[in-house]
Amino acid sequence: MDVSGGRGQPRPGNDESAEHTGPEAPAPGGTGDAPTAPSAPTPADAKDARPEGPTPDAGAPAPESGTPQDTGAAPDHGALDHGAPAHGRDRAPEHPEPPADRPARAPAGRPEHPDHPFAHSGSGKGQAPQRPEERRRGGLLMGRPFGVPVYVAPSWFLVAILITWVFGGQIDRVLPELGAASYLVSLFFAVAFYASVLVHELAHTLAALRFKLPVRRIQLQFFGGVSEIEKEAETPGREFVLAFVGPLLSLVLAGLFYLGLLAVDPGSVPGVLLAGLMVSNLIVAAFNLLPGLPLDGGRMLRAVVWAITGKPMTGTVAAAWVGRALAVCVLIGLPLLTQSGALGSDAVDNVGMDTVLDALLAAILAAIIWTGAGNSLRMARLREHLPELRARTLTRRAVPVESDTPLSEALRRANAAGARALVVVDADGVPVSLVREAAIVGVPEHRRPWVPAGTLAQDITDGMRVSAELAGEELLDALRATPATEYLVVEETGEIYGVLSAADVERAFVKAMARPS
Repeated sequence: MDVSGGRGQPRPGNDESAEHTGPEAPAPGGTGDAPTAPSAPTPADAKDARPEGPTPDAGAPAPESGTPQDTGAAPDHGALDHGAPAHGRDRAPEHPEPPADRPARAPAGRPEHPDHPFAHSGSGKGQAPQRPEERRRGGLLMGRPFGVPVYVAPSWFLVAILITWVFGGQIDRVLPELGAASYLVSLFFAVAFYASVLVHELAHTLAALRFKLPVRRIQLQFFGGVSEIEKEAETPGREFVLAFVGPLLSLVLAGLFYLGLLAVDPGSVPGVLLAGLMVSNLIVAAFNLLPGLPLDGGRMLRAVVWAITGKPMTGTVAAAWVGRALAVCVLIGLPLLTQSGALGSDAVDNVGMDTVLDALLAAILAAIIWTGAGNSLRMARLREHLPELRARTLTRRAVPVESDTPLSEALRRANAAGARALVVVDADGVPVSLVREAAIVGVPEHRRPWVPAGTLAQDITDGMRVSAELAGEELLDALRATPATEYLVVEETGEIYGVLSAADVERAFVKAMARPS
């Protein structure tokens, strides 16, 4: 089922429904806390239960020009079948003949009778675009400092085991008298190290909250943590500060651990722990200051290029490509530096297990940086095209019907009016519910004369009324706040403009993502 957009032409129908989820900007490595973009819907639970007879390809994206493309005919009346599904508020009437409805009123600027008739091909069980974390928590919830949830991803436990094993062997060589207790000390180091990573991420979070940027969550994961900041900083100066505070806090922590090391015996357990935490925080700070996305240094480079050119997209492209160059350098250079002894270890002439592990670590780090740089480019492109998502241009034309109107008659009226959505109204013409596109698909054509349109409708709640002026992130936020398959679009005056399908928003979102900058 579909409705026309702002210019009045009917738009193509919809074959797939979607439980919409979206891409979030992963922040791999260290503290890759790139802001996340609004979620992109993805189809799920699609249904292909088409009624018999010709229907248009509802999966095709809506034409940008608004040219009508769909064709179809009013369904034929078939035999009475009491097995027809009835979803909604009202029971089926005792007779299929409905009272006369008011003529359909088209929104301003739309022709009353476009050339192409209504033709429904159905959508599955669609919902408003949702972010993945609205359906999964993302790990073990550890707390909510400053109101921001902190999660520990399952991958962290693997890293903790690896750190415990590697660092425990080093402690055993330095303090052999500890015996098996050296691994317990190493486990404490792993937890303390990730606590310092959390402090690093909290620095980003506090800066974001200071700039009134919402933070979705903090997640500790494989190779570090991520602060998921939902919006971009408004100025390059704020972007620079937002990125720099994380490495700055890591440097401060390294300094504090150094001061603590001066007060204890370096050969004792506290001395070994403080030395390890000092070095690890220095490494975190240095790694994140590398000038390539998705690292903090890449965001700082982006802010500098943004300030020079006045174009945030230019800064993103420059920092992302530098990030990809860094990925190649890490992939090739890290094993070479390790094998040559430049990192403090003995030079290695042959290929052994340590060399293989170094190469594997370099490959993982390079993949994380390369992928993160690509995601940063993708998110920037999305934000550039996001304002093109406008409720007014995506809205479908609708016709009003009363609750006991047979579905076949309602579809016939929609075809005659060139509309592709049905709004159930009361005796005074006030909209009370929206006929669900997915429900129409489940009704065979021969049953439609005996199925009232109202039984296939969903009651209109406050959240299902959206303004025709909404666009971009505001539109997506409004749909995420009240997940539904269809929404009633109204003018600022309260006049009905039409019906917005979540599936249409999904297709427009995906199309915007695919369009080059």
